[in-house]
Amino acid sequence: MDLYARVNIMDGRSVRLPHGNVADAIVLDSDPLARAQSWVEAGADRIHLVDLDAAAFREYGNRPLIDEIINALDVPVQVAGGIRSPLEAQRNIDAGAWRIVMGTAAIEDQNMVWDLCRDHPGKIVVSIDVRPDGEIATRGWTMNSGRYLEEVLIEMSSAGAAAIVLAEAGRDALEDGPDLRLHLEALEAVDVPVIAGGGVRNLDDLRDLVRLQAMGRGLDGIIVGREVTSGRFTVEEAKKVLIEIPADQLTQEIIETPKVPRSLAKSEAAFKKVAEELERAAAAAREAVKRIKSSDVDAAMSRGLAISGHLQKADEVLSKIAKRHAFRDDQDD
Repeated sequence: MDLYARVNIMDGRSVRLPHGNVADAIVLDSDPLARAQSWVEAGADRIHLVDLDAAAFREYGNRPLIDEIINALDVPVQVAGGIRSPLEAQRNIDAGAWRIVMGTAAIEDQNMVWDLCRDHPGKIVVSIDVRPDGEIATRGWTMNSGRYLEEVLIEMSSAGAAAIVLAEAGRDALEDGPDLRLHLEALEAVDVPVIAGGGVRNLDDLRDLVRLQAMGRGLDGIIVGREVTSGRFTVEEAKKVLIEIPADQLTQEIIETPKVPRSLAKSEAAFKKVAEELERAAAAAREAVKRIKSSDVDAAMSRGLAISGHLQKADEVLSKIAKRHAFRDDQDD
């Protein structure tokens, strides 16, 4: 598991957001590069760089500074904030970003995500902000998307996202502990690497996240920031936690997850496969509509063939599920 260190940049300075609101930003220093370098020297595995001006105001004056930081560091840097178009995604990747992180744009324009994941495999990360009821929040927690965690996870997994950054909308990381069940749900829903992006209060919270296991895997990484800068713990202490949890002290210590019977587990996996194929069909249909609007009928028809293929695969899986359960009912009789 990797430790990501967050560097928030606003107006060329490093800032902290006490409650996730740029209006409350507190300036930490005027040298984000030095801050990023200090994180690396302390032992951070990755840097999570957030351009708050681009995210909140669509102002991109920090981009030259971000390019400088990317090229100055010896660890991978993933860039977040204001990446809303293929052009901006390409620009950051060309500048040397290890990966780019998309938030609202990914939720609202699924076609773009599919295209970017196809054009830049392994480079596109999707950040998902989840409310307590599972609904996805967008536009800096100010809007409700009407969509929920599992469906978005399956969609982004099908698109080919390199990872998911999972955060809890409205949560104050220094006051409230992480929602372990939420992270466990994400691990169970898809095979895509999941990164805990909401921060932790202390080392105990960090240990709880490290212990989480589902489907034979745990979280891929954890992003920390102000819990370190405010003196709750050090990077060195956090790194020790990442490697100190023995295999026999994983999920069951924190959350008693009911065991699913093997027959039902097969059905669960099959229905997930159906959902993935239907999502691929839906994405191809959206692309076909876009092609028709641009008068590219041949391309639209080719998308139609793709839709048919995905629907056929979904139907085949559903038929297998029906046969399996029919056989089980006969056995019960």
